[in-house]
Amino acid sequence: MGRDGKVVTMSHGTPAGARPLTTALAEAAGMAGHAPSVHNTQPWHWTVLPDALELRVARERQLTAMDPEGRLLAISCGTALHHARVALAAEGWTPVVERMPDPAQPDLVARLTGMRHTGADPEAMHLVQCMRVRHTDRRPVSDEPVPAAALAEIDRAATREGVHLQVLDDTQKIQLASAAQQAATVEAEDPRLSEELAYWTTRAGTGAGLPPEVLPETVPQTTVPARDFGRSGTLPIGPGHDRAAGYAILWDTEDEPDSWLRAGEALSAAWLTATRLGVSLVPLSGVVEVDGTRQALRQILSGLGFPYISMRLGIADPTHAGPAHTPRLDAAQTVDTSAVQGQLS
Repeated sequence: MGRDGKVVTMSHGTPAGARPLTTALAEAAGMAGHAPSVHNTQPWHWTVLPDALELRVARERQLTAMDPEGRLLAISCGTALHHARVALAAEGWTPVVERMPDPAQPDLVARLTGMRHTGADPEAMHLVQCMRVRHTDRRPVSDEPVPAAALAEIDRAATREGVHLQVLDDTQKIQLASAAQQAATVEAEDPRLSEELAYWTTRAGTGAGLPPEVLPETVPQTTVPARDFGRSGTLPIGPGHDRAAGYAILWDTEDEPDSWLRAGEALSAAWLTATRLGVSLVPLSGVVEVDGTRQALRQILSGLGFPYISMRLGIADPTHAGPAHTPRLDAAQTVDTSAVQGQLS
C-alpha cells in the first residue's frame, strides 16, 4: 500500500512505474563515486547483485604509510556507503544495512539488502544534487561566522548516523591547532609519508588523487594549520584569514572498524547538509594520523571517546569562485555489474 493509501502493484519487488531495482542499485553505486575520500584515493569497490549491494575496501588504494590501521580507509568507505544510501532513498528504496557482515571477509565492510520501496524521499533527492556540487575548498573562509542554526542542523545530520559531533570552543580550537602543528612536524620527518603524499599529488589524468588546481599556491592563513602537501598547487590564495571559522570533531565511544565506517557515514551526512546550507566543510585528518596527537584530541574530548576526524566549518568567501572538483575514477573501475548484466535499463 502506498503513502496515499492506494495499493502498489509489485513485480519482482519493484513497484509498478518504478525503474528496476537493479538499475537503482547500479546507479546508487555510481553516485557513491562522488563521495569524498582521504587524498581522493576512492578506496572502495561495489558489487551490484540482483537485490543487494556489497561494498568492499580497495586495498590497492589504501595509504599504507599514513593509515596503516585502515582508519581513514574505513571512514572513506563510510562516506561512499552514505552516498549510496541517500541515492537509493532518492529513488524510493530503503535498504537494510549490514555493516561488517562477515568476520571471515574483513574487506567486505557493508551489504545493503532487504530493499523496500517506500517512496522517493524529497530531502534525499536534494542531497543527491548536493553530491554533484560538493567540493573541498582549502582557502580561508569569509569573516561571516556560521549561523548557530546551521551548526545545529549539521550536528543533527551527523548524530543521526550514530556518531557524536563536538563543536569546539575557543580554548579547544587552540588545542586543536597545537595538535595539528605537532602532527605536521612528525609527518614531515617521515620519508615514507612524503613519498606516499607525492604519489597521490602527481596522479593527473588517472581519475584519482589531488590535482594542482585543488591545492593552494601559497600557505593559507588559518587558525588550525593546513596540511603541507609537499608541493604548491595552482589554487590562488587571497590575503584573508579564517578567524570566523568553526571547528569540530567527530567522535564516539568505540575505536573499531565498524565505528570508523559509521564515522564516514556521519561525515558524509554532515558534509552534504553543510553543502545544502551554504557552509564550507574541510576535513582535517592529519591530527588523527599520528598516535600522540590523536591522544591529544581525546583530551579535548575529556577522555569520553575516540576522535575519528576533525573538520573546519565556515562560510566561503563570496568573492572567490569555487575551486575545481577533484577527478573521479570511471565507474567501471569501482562498480562491478557483471552479476546483473542484461537486467539494467
